[in-house]
Amino acid sequence: MDTKALQKIQYGLFVLSSQQDGKDNACIVNTVVQVTSSPMCIAVTVNKQNLTHDMIAATNKFNISIIDVTAPFGIFERFGFQSGRTADKFKGFDGATRTGNGLMRLTDHACAYISGWVISSVDLGTHTMFIARVADCDTLSDNEAMTYNYYHANVKPKPQASAKKGFRCKICGYIYEGEELPPDFVCPLCKHGAEDFERIE
Repeated sequence: MDTKALQKIQYGLFVLSSQQDGKDNACIVNTVVQVTSSPMCIAVTVNKQNLTHDMIAATNKFNISIIDVTAPFGIFERFGFQSGRTADKFKGFDGATRTGNGLMRLTDHACAYISGWVISSVDLGTHTMFIARVADCDTLSDNEAMTYNYYHANVKPKPQASAKKGFRCKICGYIYEGEELPPDFVCPLCKHGAEDFERIE
């Protein structure tokens, strides 16, 4: 079975934000889809290791900023490659504003945003799918939405040659040093599993 076939599905890239007890947080996700038009509902799937997941589960609300093709790699470093449990992802960041639901959304490098109110959820083991009614949404620019493929081809830095032996995450470039990669290993940066690692020869 060639799991690379799944990479042919066109994924977008999104900043998913929430807030709990006065703390704002956000993470990068790639699974957002409209599921019904009347009522207008969307689904977003979030890794349970993300603090944003816990905030949404507790508060039932979130914002999705649809990243556009102008976004630099720094957006992904800020919101995807550090944990909200140890970092304030919005500290010193001027490219965001608060919406009517009290949550942050991007003002820069996003072509639209959607505010959601969770009406149900599905436990998927490592992830939760939150199904939400659209409470608000708006188009911010005519820029094209960034796809996962565009990110890999044009935004993500190319891997540098390394003298290290081990395994490299194909998503973010994190290197695990060792002869064998544990089958249940999860990348500490982007939260992808062992199937997304390749051996460094």
